[in-house]
Amino acid sequence: MAVDFVAIDFETANGFRGSACAVGLVRVRDGAVVDTYASLLQPPAGFDHFDPRNVSIHGIHPEQVETAPRFADAYPEIAEFIGGDLVLAHNAAFDIGVIRAGLQACGVGAQKLVYACTVQLARKVYDLMSYSLPFAAHAAGFDLTSHHDALADARACAAIGVDAARRLGASTMTEAVEQAGLQVSTMASFKPGDPECKALRDARGWRVAGHAVPQQLDAPWPVEGPNPEPNHDADPANPLFGQRVVFTGELGIPRNEAKERAAAVGAQTADRVSTTTSVLVVGDGFVAEDLTSGRMTRKARHALARRDMGQDISVMSEAEFLQAVGGHWPLGV
Repeated sequence: MAVDFVAIDFETANGFRGSACAVGLVRVRDGAVVDTYASLLQPPAGFDHFDPRNVSIHGIHPEQVETAPRFADAYPEIAEFIGGDLVLAHNAAFDIGVIRAGLQACGVGAQKLVYACTVQLARKVYDLMSYSLPFAAHAAGFDLTSHHDALADARACAAIGVDAARRLGASTMTEAVEQAGLQVSTMASFKPGDPECKALRDARGWRVAGHAVPQQLDAPWPVEGPNPEPNHDADPANPLFGQRVVFTGELGIPRNEAKERAAAVGAQTADRVSTTTSVLVVGDGFVAEDLTSGRMTRKARHALARRDMGQDISVMSEAEFLQAVGGHWPLGV
């Protein structure tokens, strides 16, 4: 089985997608891991503060990266490791976005990359109550014990890719993606002076506004607001593209903003769990492990009850949602 690819995972220092502070890469040849690469990183200058919320997720503190290379300085080695391989990432829109936003923040270009998303792939080959990395990795036979360690997460992503190819009977990773009814995506090459990506434009506005760490607003009882028309021209590689999304719990962003961001990446939002719901986004600090501990909102219990009756529906944390749609954590400007 000539299943060859590179799996990648980034951790970020703050709400700017380009603020990479750690990277892990795994090279797979014939369905087996043959090489790895991992490094702490200094985020691009001017975007290198560490948000306490991000630190609480990955445990990386600013003093730990003081002697690490800047992202732009480390990227040539990262690009050499990738070579011409297909890149897999769990929520690839986020990790590929880290590359583009981070390099553009440093005034550096990059060659094109081809990539695919293991969240989308997992949805095609597994039936899970959450497609977060620990759950999907477990389904692939990989025990992820150090979630949010970049190399461990890249290994988990690689395991999902190999297992998906095996289940689909594919001889290559590209064939597996196509047999799942998905598409390989491309990050186009770019050079200094090219138009900046939205994540970097937003982050510059965030800095001009004087926000080192976005402020949490006092949140009243969530107001649903309208359900905007989904953007049918959005990137189909986004794990929320084509999904029907409902929100529950107290989010770090206003409910109407969450709906707008979901619609922008091609999701249809709704106010209530119904027979058409495919993704439930849960706030209040929810993590995937809460599915097994019973820490659930009423909507979440309703969603899981429907799942028990055979409906294809999964649960996602707000942090996972924000990775999929972009924007600052917890509140953008």
